[in-house]
Parts: sequence; structure tokens; C-alpha cells
Amino acid sequence: MMSDQRGVIHIYATHNNTMILLTDLTGAETIAKTTGGMETKAQHKEGSPYVAMKLAENISTAARERGITEVFVKVRGHGGNKSGSAGSGAEAAIRSITRNGIRILTIENVTPFPHDGCRKKKKFRGKSKKWLLWILKKYTKKEMLLNI
Repeated sequence: MMSDQRGVIHIYATHNNTMILLTDLTGAETIAKTTGGMETKAQHKEGSPYVAMKLAENISTAARERGITEVFVKVRGHGGNKSGSAGSGAEAAIRSITRNGIRILTIENVTPFPHDGCRKKKKFRGKSKKWLLWILKKYTKKEMLLNI
């Protein structure tokens, strides 16, 4: 009886979009699902906090219809070798869930992070060219002094 009143809300918030999924405790049965494109037609607004708040309201009403009053929240950002932080919609969605009468038991960050996995894009890999040139000049001067 107690487990029927609980569910899991998965919030996947990137900087461009927000997806919210309501499942049972095992995660096998999807009860409700909403994305930023279902709420707004403007593509640049899909990841905004306002749209995330509206998505959370839709999920909360679906949860109340099924008799779910307590939820575990799992927040996920993009992860991998991209940004590890969740988008701006995650915090707004969590606030909206509590305002709509759903009790949050735990909030867990499930963003995947690499253990030295894929190579990053070129602009995120090394130091700037100025730093590299300074190092080259520094060591060539020392080598010149040693050779004399």
C-alpha cells in the first residue's frame, strides 16, 4: 500500500531542452512523460525555467491522478565529455513539483561523468597558444645558455 503512493521523477535538463519522466519505483513502467517541445513551440525556449515549471506541473497532476504523493527525484545533466551541470530548468522543475503538493523524499544527481573516456573537442583540450609560446621561449633560452 505504501509503495503505491511513491514514484520516481527523472529530470533530464540540458541547456537546450528539459525532459521529465514519471515512473514507478522500479522504473519499468512509465506513468507520464513531458518534454520542452510539448509545452512550447519556440525552440529556443525549450530549456528555460518557465517551460520546466510548466512541465513539472503536468507531471504533478498526472502523479496525483495515479495516487502518487511522494517521489524520488533523479536529476541528470548532459554529462559525458560535455557539460556536467544540469540546465537551468532542473531547479525550477523541482521547485514546481513541491509547490504542486508532491512530497520529495530525495534528490539525486545521476549525471554520467567520464573516467578518462572520450577525447574532448579541440577548444577544450589544451592551454592557449600564448602560454605555449611562452614555454617554448623559456626553454630555448635555457638551452642556449647551457650550450655556451
